[in-house]
Amino acid sequence: MIDLSNLTTVHTAISVIAIVAGFLLLPALLRGQVMPLWTGIFLWTAIATSATGFLFPFNGFLPSHGVGILALAALVPTVAALRPFRLVGPWHRVYAAGAVVNLYLLVFVLVAQAFQKVPALHALAPTGSEPAFAAVQSLVLVVFAVLGWRAVRAVREPAIRPLRV
Repeated sequence: MIDLSNLTTVHTAISVIAIVAGFLLLPALLRGQVMPLWTGIFLWTAIATSATGFLFPFNGFLPSHGVGILALAALVPTVAALRPFRLVGPWHRVYAAGAVVNLYLLVFVLVAQAFQKVPALHALAPTGSEPAFAAVQSLVLVVFAVLGWRAVRAVREPAIRPLRV
């Protein structure tokens, strides 16, 4: 039996590391560059975040499962872009788009959790279907759509040498 308190702590810590690594990676993505260290940390912790999310007990399919499935599905081509395709040709853009999509999904969940756990935010949107919640999530979506577009557009040339991530 998994101790829920420990699982929650580990899952949350991994998620925070993934989000921080993603934001540290973001400036390079917006320049069309790759930061192998932060890319590795971000991708591994993003995978671990989604995977550990499925360890929580549940009855039926939940929205969190949908987000986890979307995140893992988006991680497949993102990781493939790095290995085995080494960011050659269109794969650098696939990597940039996938990294931003995964960071967005992590932030999407962070916002949802903040509205559930932070009393002031919870008072604004106790069920998660109120206009305040929708407005914040819409803003996050627009910001990440723009960032993703910029990251993909920043890629000018395919990687010339193999990456070590």
